[in-house]
Amino acid sequence: MMEWYGINLRWAYSELLPGIYRQTVCKQSALDILHDALVRFALAKNPSRLEQPHAFLQVIVRNQLIDEYNYNKRFTSLDIEWNGSDEVATSVSHAQESDEFFTPSAEHIADIKQRLEATQRLIENLSPRCQEAFWLYRIEGLNQSQIAQKLGVSRNMVQRYVTRAMVELAEAEELIR
Repeated sequence: MMEWYGINLRWAYSELLPGIYRQTVCKQSALDILHDALVRFALAKNPSRLEQPHAFLQVIVRNQLIDEYNYNKRFTSLDIEWNGSDEVATSVSHAQESDEFFTPSAEHIADIKQRLEATQRLIENLSPRCQEAFWLYRIEGLNQSQIAQKLGVSRNMVQRYVTRAMVELAEAEELIR
């Protein structure tokens, strides 16, 4: 069983991901939401001490789906004509029937686990203030002024913290991907 901070990754990809997909009807959006939820889970304080990590991850996913819905409802969809070709629709329905979207291999799960752990180590190596500023900016979505007020530092310092975190992550991108 592939566990990461108490989360069974096989469960996340074989049971949770299809549920996300049913909500989003987009493979890439479903994967993005699951990965964002896993990062939020990892950044939570003491995720390994949770009594029900799967339930907590499901709450994070539900909140991500709500955020995604609220974000997307601001846009108007375009009606696309397929010019009589049903090739794309057929391949999507075939993939849904065969579950090819949602059956990760053991190697794929191990790779994801390694990348998540590398990302977690990078974030843990940042100073506590830098971690907090990064969390508030990237995960909570606060602007720099709000973060400065919350942390009791200048906007300039918040910008430095966030920039430092982003530079560290960008430099390590080759290791994570």
